[in-house]
Amino acid sequence: MATPIPDLLLIDISNSFTKLAVATRDAIAGKVARIPTPKLSAATLRQAVGKSVFRGVILSSVVPGAVSAVEEFVAAMSGKKRRLAKPRLVKVTHKIPLGVGIDYPEPASIGADRLANAAGAAVFYGAPVVVIDFGTAVTFDVLAMRESGPTYVGGVIAPGLEAMTDYLYQRTALLPRIDLSEPVTAIGKTTREAMLAGAVYGYRGLIRQILEELGRELKSGRHLKVVATGGYAELIAERLLEVQQIHPNLTLEGLRIVGNLNL
Repeated sequence: MATPIPDLLLIDISNSFTKLAVATRDAIAGKVARIPTPKLSAATLRQAVGKSVFRGVILSSVVPGAVSAVEEFVAAMSGKKRRLAKPRLVKVTHKIPLGVGIDYPEPASIGADRLANAAGAAVFYGAPVVVIDFGTAVTFDVLAMRESGPTYVGGVIAPGLEAMTDYLYQRTALLPRIDLSEPVTAIGKTTREAMLAGAVYGYRGLIRQILEELGRELKSGRHLKVVATGGYAELIAERLLEVQQIHPNLTLEGLRIVGNLNL
């Protein structure tokens, strides 16, 4: 079977890492690449995608200073030597078609990644739904069902798991930096075990409490539909009964869906 020809390049710039993947209109077509965001440049983007060419580049970014690297990369894809038409760069904002409505007092303040998550969740899971994105911050984004269709109505932002543990390391004299994993026991026998228990079990408690409050406001009781994505989704959400689905590439899938609506 022939390999699908990519039509889109999807780029999601977060504070820690930039994720990117090529895609057809119907699906992500290759492996997801990751570049540390501080190292993002036109050169590292070209290295990551090789010789692939695209009709469009769909971008979500929460790091304004990193957008210029993508713009430079896109500009370099055209020119006399390459004999290629310049791909269209689509930046995700509330002003473009997303496939979801927005009921939010200041829509310009909604992160582009959160809008991409909403676009993806609406197609894959419908509404009402809550998307939890475990990144540098953990965000909860809520889609309600209105007469006009799935609608973004707001959410919650809390410190990310790694940000919490790094803060302990940076602000205390004796606590170490730890690699996050499932605790062996709730009663730590070493400093590292105690920190792991506090981080992982405590974080699950944070997630449960926020979901309980969201369910109460949405009047969904125990039937709240919840999807998790992001770097620590599997570690934290896999053992949370409140989370029905883990979708690692939901943000990129949302970018693909937005690309289809804007190209």
